[in-house]
Amino acid sequence: MGNKKIGAHVSASGGVEFAPINAHEIGANAFALFTKNQRQWVSKPLTEESIRLFKENCEKYGFQPEYILPHDSYLINLGHPEEEGLEKSRAAFLDEMQRCEQLGLKLLNFHPGSNLKKISVEDCLSRIAESINLALAKTKGVTAVIENTAGQGSNLGNEFWQLKYIIDQVEDKSRVGVCLDTCHTFTAGYDFLTDYDKVFDEFDKEVGFNYLRGMHLNDSKKGLGTRVDRHDSIGEGLIGKTFFEKLMKDPRFDNMPLILETPNETKWKEEIAWLRSVE
Repeated sequence: MGNKKIGAHVSASGGVEFAPINAHEIGANAFALFTKNQRQWVSKPLTEESIRLFKENCEKYGFQPEYILPHDSYLINLGHPEEEGLEKSRAAFLDEMQRCEQLGLKLLNFHPGSNLKKISVEDCLSRIAESINLALAKTKGVTAVIENTAGQGSNLGNEFWQLKYIIDQVEDKSRVGVCLDTCHTFTAGYDFLTDYDKVFDEFDKEVGFNYLRGMHLNDSKKGLGTRVDRHDSIGEGLIGKTFFEKLMKDPRFDNMPLILETPNETKWKEEIAWLRSVE
């Protein structure tokens, strides 16, 4: 096995402690999960037993916190233009960060936010940065990992400069990072099929590889620059296998969680095996 840490966003149904078991069963050495129901604002706190079993199962199956990439609730919008929506989102995000702390996790992946076409892009990005600062001030050891988006609707974070704009305003630079989603990057208009090096050189120049904490490996049902977020299984979409072969051989993506969010979970085991085979 090479230096790639590959897994999928596995189910935590029945309790977070089942996520490492589910990840182990597909041959993963990294994984993602939701630490609460992602479609509800409020969930019951994690029980002592769930926390203990989660840590035990991670140890049992050899999953290190650095390669686990929890994802926050889809309801959260850290750049919400209205006070009530913003406060609700900030409270929910803090709860997600605290859950990660309890589980001994080091990363929390989230979509930056949306301006809902009510405030400027820059104002929204500044709100997101302020939201991150508030959560980091009340927690320890967990890095806020901003995911780039496809730019669907009023979602921000689809252009590399926007990720940097947020990071520039985060006070503790040691606890902010980025997750690049291959489907989002492609549909946001970055053509890594025509020029692989150009896209990642641009990312390095605009944001910096020092901030890259993980990736989501997804093929895309939609074309370059469509700004539509529709994942596909590896090799079945418009990105195709050649790109993923290149990525697997690229040392810049070593030693970080590379997470499948491909739509057919019955294929995860073979997708992971195939990715390993081309390392």
